[in-house]
Amino acid sequence: MNIHEYQAKSLLKKYGVAVPQGFPAFTVDEAVDAAKKLGGPVWVVKSQIHAGGRGKGGGVKVVKSIDEVKAEATRMLGMQLVTIQTGPAGQKVRRLYIEEGAAVDKELYLSVLLDRGTGRVTFVASTEGGMDIEDVAHKAPEKIKKVSIDPATGMQPFHAREIAFSLGLTGDALKSAQSFMLQMYKAFTELDASMIEINPLVLTKDSKIIALDAKMGFDDNALYRQKEVSDMRDEEEEDPKEREAKNYDLSYVALDGNIGCMVNGAGLAMATMDIIKYYGGDPANFLDVGGGANAEKVTAAFKIILSDPKVQGILVNIFGGIMRCDIIAEGVIAAAKEVQLKVPLVVRLEGTNVEQGKKILSTSGLPIIAADNLADAAQKVVEATKKAAKAA
Repeated sequence: MNIHEYQAKSLLKKYGVAVPQGFPAFTVDEAVDAAKKLGGPVWVVKSQIHAGGRGKGGGVKVVKSIDEVKAEATRMLGMQLVTIQTGPAGQKVRRLYIEEGAAVDKELYLSVLLDRGTGRVTFVASTEGGMDIEDVAHKAPEKIKKVSIDPATGMQPFHAREIAFSLGLTGDALKSAQSFMLQMYKAFTELDASMIEINPLVLTKDSKIIALDAKMGFDDNALYRQKEVSDMRDEEEEDPKEREAKNYDLSYVALDGNIGCMVNGAGLAMATMDIIKYYGGDPANFLDVGGGANAEKVTAAFKIILSDPKVQGILVNIFGGIMRCDIIAEGVIAAAKEVQLKVPLVVRLEGTNVEQGKKILSTSGLPIIAADNLADAAQKVVEATKKAAKAA
C-alpha cells in the first residue's frame, strides 16, 4: 500500500525525522489558509498523487505570494496530472500539500528498502538528488552507495556515518544526517514499511538535513497491525479493477494491451505475458488467481478482466497442482455465462483432473477455444483477438 507525501511526512515526523512544515488542503480556501498559517515568504504548492515526476508535469510549484498560492491551487485541483509514472491518461489531483520553502544548498538521494537479494534492510544513497535513481544507476553507478543492515544488530551509528560520508557530509551536516538516518530506520522497521524514499534529501544552507519529499510503501500483509497506516489508504488513487481484485485476494495489475490474462502462479503469469508479446499480442493485465482458487474467485477474475473496455480476447492458462482443472473449468463456464462473454476465450489446462476439465469445457456449449500447450494458446488468442479487433 502506498500513501501520499503529506501522510508520509506526518509519520516520519513522529519518529523525529526532519521535514518542512506543511498542511494538506482539499480546497482552494484550505490551501490559502494553510499558506497563511505557514507565513511565507516562500511556499511550495504540491499536488498529491501516488506517482513520481510531479514537478516535471507541473504538479509542484514554488510561489512567493498568497495570490500565487491561490492561483496554483485553483489550477492544480481537479487537473489530470500526467507524469512518467501515471501513463498518458494521468491521475486526477484531489489533494494538495502546502509547504514552507527551504533554503536549499544541495540535493541528495536517500532510501531504505528490503533488498531481496541479501534479505536485509538496505540504505541506498547518492549525491545525485532530484534525479530518477534508475537513471543514476545506469549512467553513473559509482555514485550510488548501498549499506546493508544486519538484522541481529539493527542500524548502528557507524552505518549512518558511512552513508553520510559517502554523501560528502561533514561537521554539523554529518551530525544531522546521522540522527536523520537512525530515526528513518526506526520508522521503517516499526511501521512495517517496504520502502521509504527521500528524493530529494536536502542539505540546507544552515547545515541541516531535511526530507524535501517523501514516499512510503507498506507491506500489505502487516496492515492488520498498522491501523494508523491502514487508515491512510486513498482508494481514489487505486485502479478500480485492482481494488476489486484485492477484495477477492487476487493479484491484479492493469496494463495497456487488449488480451486479458487469467493464470495461476506469478511465474506462469509472467511467462504467459511474455509469450503473448512474442506472438505479437499485448497483455491487458497481470492476474494471478493463486493456488487455491474456487469458482467464485474465477468468476470475480473474469468480471475484473472484462471491466476493462480495451479487452478484446482472454487467455486462461492454468497448471493444476493444488488447483484442480475441473474446478477451474466450472468457474470459467459460470463466469462466461454470468458476464455474457462476447470476446474470444482461449483456455489451456494442464495438471490435476485435466481430462475432466477439458470435458467440462468441450460440452459446455460455449465457443471456447481449447489449446494444447502454452505456445498454442498464445498463438490462438493473438489470432482470435486480432480478428475481433478488425470486426469491432
